[in-house]
Amino acid sequence: MHHGVARPAEIKEACGVCGGWAEGSPIAYLTCFALYALQHRGQESAGIAVARGGETGSGIWLRRDSGLVAEVFPDLGELRNRPGSLAVGHVRYGYGREGKDPENAQPLLLRYRHGELAVAHNGHLLNGAALREELEEQGAIFQTGTDSELLAHLIARQGDAAVEEALAAVAPRLQGAFAFILTDGRKVVGLRDRHGFRPLSLAALGDSGFYLASETCAFDAIGAGFIREVVPGEMVILDDAGLRSRQVLERAGTSLCLFEYIYFARPDSNLQGRNVHLARRELGRRLAREHPADADIVTGVPDSSIAAASGFAEQAGLPYEMALVKNRYIGRTFIQPTRRMREEGVDLKLNAVQKIVEGKRVVIVDDSIVRGTTSLKLVRMMRRAGAREVHLRISSPPVIASCYYGIDTPDSRELLASSRTPAEIAGFLHADSIGYLSLAGTIKAVGLPEAQLCRACFTGRYPVACGGHHA
Repeated sequence: MHHGVARPAEIKEACGVCGGWAEGSPIAYLTCFALYALQHRGQESAGIAVARGGETGSGIWLRRDSGLVAEVFPDLGELRNRPGSLAVGHVRYGYGREGKDPENAQPLLLRYRHGELAVAHNGHLLNGAALREELEEQGAIFQTGTDSELLAHLIARQGDAAVEEALAAVAPRLQGAFAFILTDGRKVVGLRDRHGFRPLSLAALGDSGFYLASETCAFDAIGAGFIREVVPGEMVILDDAGLRSRQVLERAGTSLCLFEYIYFARPDSNLQGRNVHLARRELGRRLAREHPADADIVTGVPDSSIAAASGFAEQAGLPYEMALVKNRYIGRTFIQPTRRMREEGVDLKLNAVQKIVEGKRVVIVDDSIVRGTTSLKLVRMMRRAGAREVHLRISSPPVIASCYYGIDTPDSRELLASSRTPAEIAGFLHADSIGYLSLAGTIKAVGLPEAQLCRACFTGRYPVACGGHHA
């Protein structure tokens, strides 16, 4: 749950999930590499659950902890030798204090009357608070603040020992955005919400195995061959009998988060048949057509805006320069060492290259503006480096509304664009000009029908009623 906690200056994704079944493969080892590929979706914690599979099942081995994948699993040899035919993996971005609590690391492992259950989840249940209250009144004791534990409790209360039957029975009670992957030690089961807010895909692994993951880049990392995306409302079962599938929720179209293409997904991933890098480059091209700038150079904010910036430069006929350099070795949390640096908003993660920007009219292409704190730092940084003019170009529409589907966004009142015009935003950020890509241009760049994408943060209109807001 993520109520009453500090919100980020930037929009943050809320997890990556993966898991599969493959006889004779070092499945734990492969799952670790899948998590490396999904690391961009969450850096607070990581975990892997492994079991031998088979009808009788076996105990589920679990390791999960706070930190990056490499920190939680420093000994790859141990994973390579870990016996098992099935595994479930998770990387997590936690909301506020919740993300720092080790008990909220996933997969969760719970023991109940039919054995064990390991659950990994990406998304947010809109009725999570109501379900938690109902279960607590029935005597449930919760160890974490995650929606994943709610699913485990609901499954445990079903009479059917077959985990897929229990999941099919409780799935209609789940409202909101979710991609679940879970195991009872005998099989791996994946479930995607009926709207398809969060991505989930299926691949072939080895001669007879199968694998599920949030993004296709995870398949590339482990040599799995993409088959298709999991359909909204579909449950996929992987075990020694192979692959089975059931439509357990009535499909409500597809409403994949548009921000997956703009920012969240890795450039080498494909979503709904569209390559993310190519979509971002087209975002930049359309941005240059909609908001040209009289400038000398174009630069992008590493890493998510590089593709859009290159597309902008190409369309505008301007040189693309690496005017911003990212320090990849700064810790995930740090404090500027001097008061003056803090007051001036110096960002130790980025640095402007003075010899490139000095005396130049610079276009900075970024993927989005949330509170505006990062953009303000970027403009100041360019001015300090001697830029003559700084023009901001944003490869998405203004973010005016919060997300209720598993993406950590500030309250709408804290969003810079919710109460300001573009001209007012440019003044606030001390930029010479600003230009946002239109929603129509964004949709066309992605190349999918508007109805297949969730656009709520740009429109304030939600596909599912939530928090007093309606579709």
